[in-house]
Amino acid sequence: MKNQSITRRDSLKKICKISGSIFAAANLPLAFTSSFVNAAETPDRWLVEGLGQTPGYSVRELTRNVFEKAGGMNRFINKGDVVIIKPNISWAREPSLAATTNPEVLEAVIELCQEAGAAKVRIADNTIHDAKRCFAITGARQVAQKTGADLIHPRSSMMKKMNLHGNRLDVWPVFTPLVEADKVINLPVAKVHGLSGLTLGMKNWIGGVGGRRSALHQDIHQTIVDLAQFFKPQITLIDATRIMISNGPSGGSPSDVKVVNRLILSQDPVAADAKGALLFGKKPEDIGFIKLGDKWGLGTMDLAKVKQHSVIL
Repeated sequence: MKNQSITRRDSLKKICKISGSIFAAANLPLAFTSSFVNAAETPDRWLVEGLGQTPGYSVRELTRNVFEKAGGMNRFINKGDVVIIKPNISWAREPSLAATTNPEVLEAVIELCQEAGAAKVRIADNTIHDAKRCFAITGARQVAQKTGADLIHPRSSMMKKMNLHGNRLDVWPVFTPLVEADKVINLPVAKVHGLSGLTLGMKNWIGGVGGRRSALHQDIHQTIVDLAQFFKPQITLIDATRIMISNGPSGGSPSDVKVVNRLILSQDPVAADAKGALLFGKKPEDIGFIKLGDKWGLGTMDLAKVKQHSVIL
């Protein structure tokens, strides 16, 4: 039997019939609001860090080993699931520039989902640069062709107004493939950001909505947390194989990049971001959205409360 998250697609179909897809809290089905594990209510908080230390190590194998350490992809994905993977492929930048998710990591995660029995795996991001250019230059198109995953081209018809029930954001256009799926995997890249300080897992959800996204940069830390509490991914895997240390979030120069050969996997999105912040020499409590995510119960920024494991390749 599938777990509760299989109801996401059915819930969306019912919801979209209500008032032009604008919803009041009382009308939201329970299955829609509680589809995913609430990390803040899970006593067994854990995190797996993958470290590629052997020259010429395989990113694909490191990704697979990180999931194996966490109990395998079938711990998160059930046979027959429709899975959405949300990478950061918003910029038309080559993978080496660290503006976007490493396509080798993306490919490995897709393969693991397929091996776990997923009925369909889809890749979705509402890109900032032209989507076709982003897909081609970031390597996402090639990964989709190789693996058979669906690469979703963002269109206005896929944006439906939904009530986010945030502390700042209420009704906002949501990229519907992200809520139609049975399971969602957040697959961001780690980099600096001019307004939020860093962009890691929680901030990746800005690519999950439409509308006037420039307005989301006002009170950006609360916006990030509002979006993170709405989407609640099944799992977050932060790609830190190479990170952007300056001129983020778009970069554009090899001098902006530092190779650190790491992956961070956790069901706790706040803990994942807290661990990611350390790669930049930042204290988690000094990053606004990490501190707020902890405050609003999305997870913990106190890594002493997290069971940490490592995988070295």
